[in-house]
Amino acid sequence: MYQLDDGAFQTDPVFTDVSQGVHYVTIVDELAGCDALILETIVIKHPNYFTPNGDGYNDTWSIKDLDQDKSAFISIYDRFGKLLKQFSPNKDSWDGMYNGIALPSTDYWFTVDFTYNGEPKVFKSHFTLKR
Repeated sequence: MYQLDDGAFQTDPVFTDVSQGVHYVTIVDELAGCDALILETIVIKHPNYFTPNGDGYNDTWSIKDLDQDKSAFISIYDRFGKLLKQFSPNKDSWDGMYNGIALPSTDYWFTVDFTYNGEPKVFKSHFTLKR
């Protein structure tokens, strides 16, 4: 059984519409009669895509919820692991360009380096650039 924070237990280990921030997942194996395992997890919500077409809407990619976190640092990579852009979300964003060239529509990967309770953390995920 799985529980998110103080919510109801459920058999499915997938939680949807979880807010950004720190959460606790409790796991209980009722058949084995083991003690509950409680895991701390950090959710970072990010845009799943952006469309740098100059219309003023979704033209750049960043994580707005991190714009107040001065320790956060984002690195964006292509599918081969080539570093394309690094920036602090409170100062910059990515426009889909690399060395003045518009990159193609595809998925890109990123890491967010940040500090939580004095400990360095890394969050990894991906998003899509749509032209």
